[in-house]
Amino acid sequence: MSTPKTFSAESEGQTLIVVPLVNVSGLAEEDVRPELNRILEQLKETGPRNAIIDFAKISYFGTTMLEAMHAIWKCVREAGGRMALCNVSNMQREVLHVAGFDTLWPVCSSRQEALQAVMQ
Repeated sequence: MSTPKTFSAESEGQTLIVVPLVNVSGLAEEDVRPELNRILEQLKETGPRNAIIDFAKISYFGTTMLEAMHAIWKCVREAGGRMALCNVSNMQREVLHVAGFDTLWPVCSSRQEALQAVMQ
């Protein structure tokens, strides 16, 4: 398996924590899709029920990341799980707000707070 370039993923109990490694904005979808598919397969096959997207390593994202978040959420929702976001910058909050995504998931200040949000 190749080393992730766009996303890393780790499990903590019933939660998959996805960490974007690069600003996912101008990247072509074909660059993001294989790693996103790997994450979606991991959610479906190994059974983490919840997902957290931790933005600690990036400062910006665009529509490609919004599409990836929606795909992850759809997979989690189908399994009856929850999703939360954490370590979101002010610029990222603005993108979420404009897209209307800030009403879909809790936006938490830390990973620990996000873990608590998905476990409720």
